[in-house]
Amino acid sequence: MYLPTLEELESAAEIVYRAMPPTPQYQWPLLNAALGARAWVKHENHTPLGAFKARGGPVYMERLLKRLPSLKGVIAATRGNHGQSVAFSARQYGLPATIVVPHGNSVEKNAAMQALGATLIEQGTEFQEAREHARMLAERDGLHMVPSWHPDLVAGVASGWLELFRAQPELDLVLVPIGQGSGICAAIAARHALGLRTRIVGVVSAHAPAYRLSFEAGHAVEAPVSTVLADGVACRVPDAQSLPMILECVDDIVTVTDDEVARAMRMYFRATHNVAEGAGAAALAAAMKLRATPLIAGRTIGLPLSGGNVDAPLFRRVLEGD
Repeated sequence: MYLPTLEELESAAEIVYRAMPPTPQYQWPLLNAALGARAWVKHENHTPLGAFKARGGPVYMERLLKRLPSLKGVIAATRGNHGQSVAFSARQYGLPATIVVPHGNSVEKNAAMQALGATLIEQGTEFQEAREHARMLAERDGLHMVPSWHPDLVAGVASGWLELFRAQPELDLVLVPIGQGSGICAAIAARHALGLRTRIVGVVSAHAPAYRLSFEAGHAVEAPVSTVLADGVACRVPDAQSLPMILECVDDIVTVTDDEVARAMRMYFRATHNVAEGAGAAALAAAMKLRATPLIAGRTIGLPLSGGNVDAPLFRRVLEGD
């Protein structure tokens, strides 16, 4: 298994910072009181795209164009934030972008991708079907398929983890949502590059447990997806490239239900006045679920608020819940 050096991650960070500034990490008193822990929230909802994915696209696109300077265009499949990153970075480097989403995808994420100049195509009922259609279009139309996981995407996303780990090197634990794995692999890469011993625990939806089942089995396990709230972690098939790193380097993977995610979204809004999408609140949901355990109680922990791109009607319903 290859892990990038600190020098390689810092080189990627230089590309990231040409597109966006660092994001803050804060402790919030009400959140600490609710958890019985010292929680540092990494506000990736404050990137230009409202999600951590903004970091990976520019690194991937710059390095891609060095390899393929006559590229015709790019295509990607997404539930939203990856697609925004591809559209954002493609526009930055002057490339046309096509994004394939499943039917029923977030209306506001779709609108954001189109506002970034992407051609939007709806296909299938869930992410895997959208990805298979994108691959077909890439081959048919001569487009480059931007994967959900790639070392260059991971290197870009790792810039956020370098920021958090350098600001708070004494973190006992970080909880990291897992969609296709770029976020948690970036946390692993940054921890390794800085020589830290911080525990890394992944978080998945109980209604999309493929990575949890794969972690328990030690190999890829496909699982159905039924989450209606945490679309950013709605994974049916674990990514073949991210899974080996996760199996080797992650301490554990825990599950959270949609109800637990909704409670965490409400907690973020009430304790910090920040909006979190379902996947963006998954780490906090896990911390709330485990707050009475030695893993959380009295510890210093890191929680990525990894995205805030939630449709207004859905967020209203969440806030009106118990």
